[in-house]
Amino acid sequence: MSDIDSPSTAGKLYGVGLGPGDPELMTVAAVRAIAGADVIAYHCARHGRSIARSIAAEHIREGQIEERLMYPLTVETTDHPGGYRGALDDFYEEAAATLAAHLDAGRTVAVLAEGDPFFYGSYQHMHKRLADRYETTVIPGVTSISAAAARLGEPLCEDKETLTVIPGTLPEDELNARLAAADSAVVMKLGRTFTKVRAAVENAGRLDDARYVERAFMAGERTGRLADIDPESVPYFSVAVLPSRIEAEPVEDPAPERGEVVVVGTGPAGAPWLTPESRGALANADVLVGYTTYLARVPHRPGQTRHGSDNKVESERAEFALDLARRGRRVAVVSGGDPGVFAMATAVLEVAAQDAYTDVPVRVLPGVTAANAAAAKAGAPLGHDYATLSLSDRLKPWEVIAERLRTAAAADLVLALYNPGSRSRTWQVGKARELLLELRLPDTPVVLARDVGGPEESVRVVRLADLDPSVVDMRTLLIVGSSQTQATVRGDGRTIAWTPRRYPETPSDRA
Repeated sequence: MSDIDSPSTAGKLYGVGLGPGDPELMTVAAVRAIAGADVIAYHCARHGRSIARSIAAEHIREGQIEERLMYPLTVETTDHPGGYRGALDDFYEEAAATLAAHLDAGRTVAVLAEGDPFFYGSYQHMHKRLADRYETTVIPGVTSISAAAARLGEPLCEDKETLTVIPGTLPEDELNARLAAADSAVVMKLGRTFTKVRAAVENAGRLDDARYVERAFMAGERTGRLADIDPESVPYFSVAVLPSRIEAEPVEDPAPERGEVVVVGTGPAGAPWLTPESRGALANADVLVGYTTYLARVPHRPGQTRHGSDNKVESERAEFALDLARRGRRVAVVSGGDPGVFAMATAVLEVAAQDAYTDVPVRVLPGVTAANAAAAKAGAPLGHDYATLSLSDRLKPWEVIAERLRTAAAADLVLALYNPGSRSRTWQVGKARELLLELRLPDTPVVLARDVGGPEESVRVVRLADLDPSVVDMRTLLIVGSSQTQATVRGDGRTIAWTPRRYPETPSDRA
């Protein structure tokens, strides 16, 4: 072949987003790329029809080369030795090789993609295999998400809301977790996944406001309430939408017919430590009740009311929350750490045991405990048996605390000590150290963890003999090691502590 016959440069690759289905929603850039291409490529199933081609049809001119990139399978069943993923990888390699041959011949190739090329689009698999070898331009398109919101006439996000995009093909427990934590959400790829997606939306408490959109901006478009859709009628090209929670007009009385109290653990310091379930409970509540410091960790949401109070009125706070729930409000009682560990769950359940509140539903959602958070920051000091005690003598006599310390120390348990000191309690840590030194060696590792997860976080490991009570306050948690707990200095200079999972055998064990 002569130099005249051989192109001096390779062709250019375009990934062309076509929008959701209506040709009028194609961008000017997309139309120009299609009109100027030598090769029009598009993915299709074995039947050979392509939605992407049908959208772009009026802009495809006579004389352009068309490449149908036909999938070898459309469901996850195959006898390929690499399974479904292996079969697809082989297909993508072959399709990329087909396009590469055109590009090497100097032809411009436009790969058509419904919606946006990089949003769950087949084009991305070509891009990964070709973009590092050829000049490439990706032309964005209107996504199915934007199309669905437009057809519903409802905003997706407003103010500080976040949008979560979820494939319906995720396992059901993962769907539950993602939806529980979402402000607004769009679930893609329904079809056969519709039943479990609907169940997850209901579990998240969002079925009433969830919407359904099918074939947005295409022939056969359908919209409606997700709860009203027949699962047997749902195609792949459909989405579930959980729109913005911020109402255009205030609701006079948003209270449901049946209220409840959910006691939510926020972990040691708020957002990074929240479970998805807790996020969902906080988002779905009409009213938040709690100690003002813990309420400050929860983002403000339009339509919610807040009632903060001092940390010494737990019973009153619990009764207030239960009264609101009895009147039909969804109430989240916000607690630090885990609500069942020296926190609000006990106070709520104690009041809820009264005859007046026995019919009020109460749920307790776990959170990361202060002890677990501190232990993780320090290494693994709770790796073996341990006891958790509070040094506060506000609700129990010091004599009881001292006896429990002696008993746990004599049993050689690691000790996680909550509420060690405050402005009004300054001597308990010193007394506890004296007592423990009677039963533990002076070099026993002690973790001082202060404000874990917060801006003033400090985690240190010291010897029991060197424990300084003056540096311990209400924001500090102490972990006192057992006789087996180790402390070593790492290469970065940080001291870590851990307690082995094995315990030395005694003579009676070996007998």
